Amino acid sequence: MRPSSKTQTDGSVGRRVAGGAATVVLGLTMALAGGTAVPAVAADSAGPSGVVLGVGADETQRIVSWYSTEDTAQQLQVAPTATLVGGEFPAGAATFAATGGANITSGGGYNRHATVTGLKENTAYSYRVGSEGNWSPVHTFKTRDFEGDYDFLFLGDPQIGSSGNAQKDGAGWADTLKVATEANPDAELLVSGGDHVESANNEEQWTSFLAPEQLRQVPLAATIGNHDVGGKAYEQHHFTPNTDKSDAYYDKDAATRSGGDYWFIHKDVLFIDINSNAQSDTKDAQHVGYITDVIKKHGSEAKWKVLVYHHSIYSPASHSYDQGNKDRRKNFTTEFSDLGIDMVLQGHDHSYSRSYALKNGQKADPSEQPGQAEVYPGPGGVIYVTANSASGSKYYDIRKPDGSGTGVTGNGPDPLNPDNFWFNSVENQEHVRSYVRVKVRSDKLVLENVRSGTCDAPNPAVDNGNVPCSNPDKPVGSVVDKVTVHPYNGDGQSLQVNVPDAAPGEFGWTIDGYNGLVDLGTAKERDGDHFEAAGRINPIRVTDSRRSLSPWSVSANVSDFQDAGKKFSASYLGWKPYVLNGGAGAKAASAVASGYDDKGAGLSVSRGLASAEQGHPRGEARLGADLDLKIPDSVDKGSYRATLTITALSS
Repeated sequence: MRPSSKTQTDGSVGRRVAGGAATVVLGLTMALAGGTAVPAVAADSAGPSGVVLGVGADETQRIVSWYSTEDTAQQLQVAPTATLVGGEFPAGAATFAATGGANITSGGGYNRHATVTGLKENTAYSYRVGSEGNWSPVHTFKTRDFEGDYDFLFLGDPQIGSSGNAQKDGAGWADTLKVATEANPDAELLVSGGDHVESANNEEQWTSFLAPEQLRQVPLAATIGNHDVGGKAYEQHHFTPNTDKSDAYYDKDAATRSGGDYWFIHKDVLFIDINSNAQSDTKDAQHVGYITDVIKKHGSEAKWKVLVYHHSIYSPASHSYDQGNKDRRKNFTTEFSDLGIDMVLQGHDHSYSRSYALKNGQKADPSEQPGQAEVYPGPGGVIYVTANSASGSKYYDIRKPDGSGTGVTGNGPDPLNPDNFWFNSVENQEHVRSYVRVKVRSDKLVLENVRSGTCDAPNPAVDNGNVPCSNPDKPVGSVVDKVTVHPYNGDGQSLQVNVPDAAPGEFGWTIDGYNGLVDLGTAKERDGDHFEAAGRINPIRVTDSRRSLSPWSVSANVSDFQDAGKKFSASYLGWKPYVLNGGAGAKAASAVASGYDDKGAGLSVSRGLASAEQGHPRGEARLGADLDLKIPDSVDKGSYRATLTITALSS
């Protein structure tokens, strides 16, 4: 199954009913919780430092990591911001014990981390780390609705120190985070593409990377890059959930090197992050095994699958010629297609690219055009994205294709745009900072590469004269590239019927127009004991030009409505069929009541939509039906989905 996500509008918690011609998603509304942020209080100069808010296993968790100068028992203290008085935490504030150990770095000190569990949705929280008398400043974050649409931001290679001036690099990184979060105040995650610093164990560079307050306000899903892998500092600063740190995923010596593969779920998106520094045919197979195992165990809990790793295998710059990346193409691409990965996010090449929809290492649809704004990958189609530098510390110029062709490892030209590699729909390098915004919606993913800077400072690689700026006229916030990725709807998310054109003298039927999601609106509470929602199916077009004038009928049934482990019966769904445009002798079938009203089976069993008798005239009809959903208020909150199966019979 390929996933769609749940719906939320205008910031409210929505239990909305939405679906494809065969899929319905349901949610109920509740009010947002809020609170006022508490000003930070000063910490002891020898107190905790390097505090960073990380993702947890799901949206109810956060992992906080930090450094300390003393090897003492420490904890993470958390409370709803609204319960703080004068900056003081209430007596009942939750505390979580920290674990960690001595730092394996030249800077010394100790690392700590703790996991917050049991978070509530739509709540502002304040937190601090340390111990009595030696707390960090107070930081805040806010949870959002645990159901529905959301945005996350993908940030490529800050690599603090790579321009030759770590202070300038840090300024560029801080400015991108400021610009991106101010433009997207409701973004729920920051996802990195790796290479946080130039030198893995340089704590001055790590301090610059961790300086922006946004890294304590919005959870970061960290990715390890090749510049992060020279020591343990990456792991000491970023404790990640569900992580496999076996020797297979380390580069060289597991005792001194960082890395591992990990996964988490955030609002029906399954994120899998791998340490691509561990690379060989054997290690690539182990990565694929890890991804396969995670999807086998947890893929049904998510509606989208997003894979993240550092080394871009379809980038536009010099690393596209690396043998390791060519080997990864051979070892990864078919497996990613088979596993139903929707999108792969990568860094490493300090330039921006967006691939065509690729299936098994080849272009899925040869007719897809360069820069196409609406993409329908189909089953097995994967979009690969490379992010440019978020700090401006280093840019790589786009390389020209060679004569190696369009095979799995080829870097030949695109027949539709010979200046680009065959695999890339869009390539861009302006020597300007940027970030990628991903909008997760109920029926699509919308990806945008957005400029976070201009030619002006802070733009370290340009400021230092390392490269010239090539696009001085585009303002901050302008969009480099935008694409809407539509999911494949043929395996149960929404009604997708592949019916060939009816030959002359034959009977045929198809969905009238694009098989989009059917929006049943927001379920409304009625009479204090149930919820109601209504909508209509996408019209069905029936054509019958047979000389025999034989009878025909169209019927349908609906599967249980389900959201992960929660479900309710399709017996609660009824309908009232009608004929939109008469022809082919079409007559609407009788209405079917919701089982909530008559204790019947509703659409959980096959029900007629329309039919025609023997001897009917030849022609075409358009059939529709109004949907009537009534469910008891005991149904759990969720974003539910069901499959409507259409059956046509004719003698």
